[in-house]
This record gives sequence, C-alpha cells and structure tokens, in this order.
Amino acid sequence: MKTKLQELLMPTLFFALLLILPDVYIWWRYIRPADSVWLNAIWFLPSAGIIATFVIFRMGIYHNTFLRTFIGMTLCIGMPKLLFSLLQFILPTAAALICALLLIAAFIYGFFFGWRRIVVRTATCESALLPQSFDGYRILQMSDLHIGTFRQNPSFIRKLVRVVNEQKPDMVVFTGDLVNVHADEVLPFISDLSQIKAPDGVFSIMGNHDYCEYGMEATPGSRRTARKGAFAKEPTAKRNQRVLEYLQEKIGWRLLMNEHVNIVRIRQEEGVNKSESISLIGVENIGQPPFKNMGDLKKAMEGLVSGTFKVLLSHDPTHWRRGVLHKTDIALTLSGHTHAGQLKIGRFSPAKWAYNEWGGKYTEDGSMLYVSLGLGGTVPFRFGAWPEVNVITLRKEKKHSHSQGGEKSLPRE
Repeated sequence: MKTKLQELLMPTLFFALLLILPDVYIWWRYIRPADSVWLNAIWFLPSAGIIATFVIFRMGIYHNTFLRTFIGMTLCIGMPKLLFSLLQFILPTAAALICALLLIAAFIYGFFFGWRRIVVRTATCESALLPQSFDGYRILQMSDLHIGTFRQNPSFIRKLVRVVNEQKPDMVVFTGDLVNVHADEVLPFISDLSQIKAPDGVFSIMGNHDYCEYGMEATPGSRRTARKGAFAKEPTAKRNQRVLEYLQEKIGWRLLMNEHVNIVRIRQEEGVNKSESISLIGVENIGQPPFKNMGDLKKAMEGLVSGTFKVLLSHDPTHWRRGVLHKTDIALTLSGHTHAGQLKIGRFSPAKWAYNEWGGKYTEDGSMLYVSLGLGGTVPFRFGAWPEVNVITLRKEKKHSHSQGGEKSLPRE
C-alpha cells in the first residue's frame, strides 16, 4: 500500500521530469554557451515556481492565485519548452522555435480573449417516448459557471444572460459547479442571474465545487467554525452549502436535490383535451474519487412510470455509463464537469485521457448523453473549448428509439 509520502512524491517527480528535462536540454545547448550567471539562474526560475505550486496542491493547500499561476506558467512556459525540445529531433531549429512560439501565442489568446467567447451549440434528441405535444421542445443547458472567477469581469455574466434569453428556450437547466469555493461568490451577480427566464422555469443541480469543500473545513472544530448558538459545530463547508441553496432560490432557480418534477402540456386530440408530460430528474453529484458521490438516482426517480420520457441532470458524465445506460429508461442525460480541459484543438482535448465521454453528443441503446464544455473555470483560460451554452431540441421519433441497438455516435459540436 502506498504511503502518503509516496502518493505525493511519485506524481511530483514525474511532473518535474517533464519540466526539467526540456529545461536542461535547452540550457545545455543554447543558454550555457552564453556563460552568463544571471541568465543561467533566471532560466530555471519558472520551472522551479511551477514545481513549487504543484507540490503545494499535492499537499492539499488550495488557493486560486496558486492555481492560476501554476496553469499559466505550465501552459505558456513549460509546454512550449517541451514541444520545442521534442520537435528538435524531427524539424529544423527555426521550425521548432516557430511551433513553440505559436503555442505560446495560442495560450496567451486563451488567457486574454478565449474565455470571453460564448458560443451556442445545438443538438437534437430523438425518442419514440417523447409525447407529441413536446415535439420541438427546447432545453437550454448551462454548466460549470465557476462564477467567482468573474468577480472582476461582470460583463461576462451580463453577456451570458443576454445570450441565454435570446435563444428563447422552453426550459433552462444548470448542470452544476455554480461557484469555485464560497457561496458568497454569487452575491454580486444575483440581479443578473435572476434575469434568466424560461416559460417552464430554471432548474439546477449540485456539482462537486458546490459543496464548497475545496480549501474549506469539511468538519467542525476549527477556528473558522467557532461560532455560538445552533451552528457552533457546523462546518464552514456545510454552512456555505446552505447559503448557496438559499441564493439559488433567491435568483429563481429550482435546485433539484435527488428529486424530480413533471412538465405538463395539454393538447387537443379529436376535440378532447389530453394531458402529456415529461419528467426532469436532478441528482446531487455522483462522481468517482476524488469527487463526491452524494447523488441518489433511485430516490430521485421514485414514483415515475416506466416508459415516460425522462431527462436527467447529473453533473459528472461518468454517471451515464455507470448508472444510467442499460440500467434505466432515461432518454436524455445532461452533464458537464469535464470543461474539455478548457483546451480543445479539432477533435482532441486532454479530457480524452480522463473521460470516455467528455464533450458533445453521445447515443447508445436509445439513450443520449450531452456533455457541455461549460462556461467558466477556476482559471480564466479557454482555447478551442470556448465557453458554451447548449440548446437541445426534443423530437418525436417515429420508430422506437431502442431500434438503434448498440450504436454509439462520436462527440460532435
């Protein structure tokens, strides 16, 4: 069994090697001949800073400034050095340098401009289970706002509200990670977020960040939790969760905590009014370690009739394959969480290394999953995986959807 020291050292050593080897190679070939003490010292400073912040994270010390510094230096300094060193063996030096500089330029664009772009992506969910009166029904999905990141850029939130309302959806859903760490991140944006409207309402669920346990006390007894009265022993994280639930109610969002609601339509058939409905199910976060597993799909589906059209909101897309597909008759699952690593070039994203379903539309055995790339992140950076809202249009399928067999579609934008 690995000790805590081993768990800390092994990833740190591997990460350090990826940084140090290119550093040493470039230094030996290009910096050392200059014979400058200052240049030699300065050359290794960025990598030393990156490794130091990486060790801090591995020790469980969480701070947004450290995180942003770490990611910024890794992307704009560490990765270009690694790319240059590798390309040296297959390309002329000038060509390798140009590729590294282009990578730096792309990442700088992502830090200053990429996170501001909001795109609207559309998809269609076809199902024979869909009632006729819901044919053409439009669900707008938002995800992973991490709203604390935009404290200094409130114009982004105002733009988001405008884009959402311009789509004129029938329903708006938010699939988790409203905040980074604290519930009070929402406070400056209450007025703006309350302007998001849809005829059938705005619904939300909890993401892993919404439990407010990153860098916070999850258990009572610390200095920060020393309070008088009924909440004297309440953990800081738990208190933040309660506040966040209250704030979502205040802005007009219905937070679904392992429960469901039915959306009803009345249509006339041969002169008779006929009531039809679809069910919206929301579960708390159901993830794999180190992410929290708080959801209860069975509880959320209590009382629902088999064969009705069901939409599930579940933050982590891994839940679809583990607990939804082949196990339920849920026709549509909406998730987020991956951000596509906030980096996407063509069909490639580093998120592919961690998730089978990481972005876009997937269908299998009559069930559809749509994974939103989300809107924000703890770091204001995006390249390729631009901030997005997703409009899913429901369509009545003439043939039974299970006739698709085991077909699986590739993710698409």
